[in-house]
Amino acid sequence: MDKGLPFLLCVITAMLLLGESSRTGEKNGSKLLLGIDSRGPEEALPTLTVTTILEDPYVMVRSAELEGYCIDLLRALAAMLRFRYRVKVVGDGQYGAVSPSGNWTGMIGEVLRREADIAVAPLTVTSAREEVVSFTTPFLQTGIGILLRKETFSQEMSFFHFLAPFSKETWTGLLFAYVLTCFCLFLVARLSPCEWNEPKNEENHFTFLNSLWFGAGALALQGVTPRPKALSVRVVAAVWWLFTISLLAAYIANFTALLSSGSEQLPIQTFEDLVKQRKLEFGTLEGSSTFYFFKNSKNPIHQMIYEYMDKRRDHVLVKTYQEAVQRVMESNYAFIGESISQDLAAARHCNLIRAPEVIGARGFGIATTQASPWTKQLSVAVLKLRESGDLDYLRNKWWESSCLHRSRERWSPLQPQALGGLFLTLAIGLALGVIAAVAELSNKSRHAAGHAKKSCCAVFTEEICTRLHIKKNTRQSQETLGRANA
Repeated sequence: MDKGLPFLLCVITAMLLLGESSRTGEKNGSKLLLGIDSRGPEEALPTLTVTTILEDPYVMVRSAELEGYCIDLLRALAAMLRFRYRVKVVGDGQYGAVSPSGNWTGMIGEVLRREADIAVAPLTVTSAREEVVSFTTPFLQTGIGILLRKETFSQEMSFFHFLAPFSKETWTGLLFAYVLTCFCLFLVARLSPCEWNEPKNEENHFTFLNSLWFGAGALALQGVTPRPKALSVRVVAAVWWLFTISLLAAYIANFTALLSSGSEQLPIQTFEDLVKQRKLEFGTLEGSSTFYFFKNSKNPIHQMIYEYMDKRRDHVLVKTYQEAVQRVMESNYAFIGESISQDLAAARHCNLIRAPEVIGARGFGIATTQASPWTKQLSVAVLKLRESGDLDYLRNKWWESSCLHRSRERWSPLQPQALGGLFLTLAIGLALGVIAAVAELSNKSRHAAGHAKKSCCAVFTEEICTRLHIKKNTRQSQETLGRANA
């Protein structure tokens, strides 16, 4: 009995220690493994260590858990390729660049040092990174853009901002159409016998100045005198009225869109505009692929941007994307970065806008170690997700915002091509008016030639000379010629 009691106590103690160890292991495992083993607990799945970086909306911390575009993408890939994963945020908060010591930092460095198996993040595929790690097929396409605050240029609105709805070419075409129409109105009113029956005894009210006033009144939708009587003059007037009504409708619609959208003509449209101005400072993420894009570019404009950022490195380069957005909203600062992330910022913050120009088309890919068996499998899985529309679904899910539609609207002045049909209609109407005036004058000349027993062409010529005030000059030239012959 004395020997059995110590043995029984040892057995009970051992069982308690084993139970506690089992519970501790289950607890630790629930913290590390974020995948779901759908094949059952008896079948072991490979576990991948995934490094990522906190950036909205790719990876975010909500209620002590990670969520975002990359987390949803990782979950879909794990379900398709049957693996479990453990997500860790990169220690130094960097994407990946070569340090002065020659070592890689950020997520690229962790993959190289085998601290992580893959990197799932908004990680840009570059040639320098491709030399040390392998990338899958890009799951998102992007470029380099300029993020601005709307208030920085709203006060610089042009004094002639009311001309913005139409381009310079359109305004030039409209001025030419106005002068041409008024001249045709003046010409047709002089040729038509129904408008000016007796040139010797009557006064023609459609002088050139009166025709200009008539055309201007139609532009203002006001009825002005003189009023046309002849059919030919009415044809010209009617087609000009139709032209002005359509023109005013287009102007009002475009001007309303300009004011409501708030997308004034940005003084900074391109990277060249950014370099030339002196009001805004500009920079990018320190150690990002965008910074090295400008460093390695041979473009003179890009080299100027790099030199500016390099000389003011401590002042214009930012550590995180959130810091960049905050700085753009609070100071005269323009952020150069990934266009897709800037679209999100413009969607979340309605006072931000991205400049139209985008350069350096690139993609976000998943980084793996070189010769990793997962590279090809992940690339094929990304392609399948793209073909099935899952990537588009994730894009719409995480980029959805009340300001998204408005931030994407790119207003531009109305070009002449948009009014091409209107200009063509006006030209046809003017041609019909001139033809009708010539027909009316020909008809009168034919009747007059029958009474005067002259040729129709002679009477028609006399009528034109009389109406255009060139008959007197013709007579003088004929008399001069007769005296010279004598």
